[in-house]
Amino acid sequence: MMTKLIPGMIEDLTVERVIDTGYVLSQGKQEVLLHKNEAKQELMKGQEVEVFLYEDKKGQLVASTTIPEVTLGTYDWAQVVDVVDNLGVFIHIGLPKDILVSKDDLPLLQEVWPKRGDHLFVKLDHDRRGKLIAKPVTEEIINQERDQAPKDLLNETKSGHIYRAAKVGSFLITEEGYRGFIHESERKQEPRLGQLVNGRVIGVKDDGTLNMSLRPLILQSRDQDAQQLLDIIEKNNGKIPYTDQSSPDEIREKFQLSKAAFKRAMGKLLKEKKIVQENGFTYLTEENKDNDSE
Repeated sequence: MMTKLIPGMIEDLTVERVIDTGYVLSQGKQEVLLHKNEAKQELMKGQEVEVFLYEDKKGQLVASTTIPEVTLGTYDWAQVVDVVDNLGVFIHIGLPKDILVSKDDLPLLQEVWPKRGDHLFVKLDHDRRGKLIAKPVTEEIINQERDQAPKDLLNETKSGHIYRAAKVGSFLITEEGYRGFIHESERKQEPRLGQLVNGRVIGVKDDGTLNMSLRPLILQSRDQDAQQLLDIIEKNNGKIPYTDQSSPDEIREKFQLSKAAFKRAMGKLLKEKKIVQENGFTYLTEENKDNDSE
């Protein structure tokens, strides 16, 4: 039984006719156009050629001799080239037409959607109308494809792209192929899906996956957090309605810091006599107010 030609297929087709714009190919039942710009070499009638099938901007099924790394059966990384509100993002896989990743397969919060230049780990699929789309990688596939991380990576810095964004944390694949997890307490802000991040390995689990942090080492982080708090207090006329007795939820919502990190930063500022705390407020000391106004 002859297979019906549909977008996303890789097929060996025969040149039925040579025309001004290219080549008419067929498997004996359907015909598709291989435009001259999409042929890697000149072809002759009767010659067999391997092509990738997709729909052009007019919705017509066409062929290309460029076989993308991302297919119906294989995952690969693809660059985001456009973002369209209420629709999704488009990725480039080497064809004249870019492929949609639907908003239904992206995070609910558009703030963590990929931006142009980010990379998604995807495979091709069909929507309900049979149109070619791209789907982000599933956790099941990650578990099949990932490499086992060695135990001696502790405190090393690794780069990777975020493949899943969740409230509890961010999941990434490192450039070496290791699966990493960044708990929400180990990041100051949530990375975008597809964003390249550099993280520090804080744990190697028995299953060969990594726990990672986007926060600097504690002393370095404390200094940065203290400066951030000082800047915020200065911008709020020298006082804020928060102290190291404030609730963890309040602190995270306002400062994107854990309660422990907040207390370390406050402790540093108190020790340096840059702030005082009274009646549920934190104030700049008079000396620091004077310095700030100079």
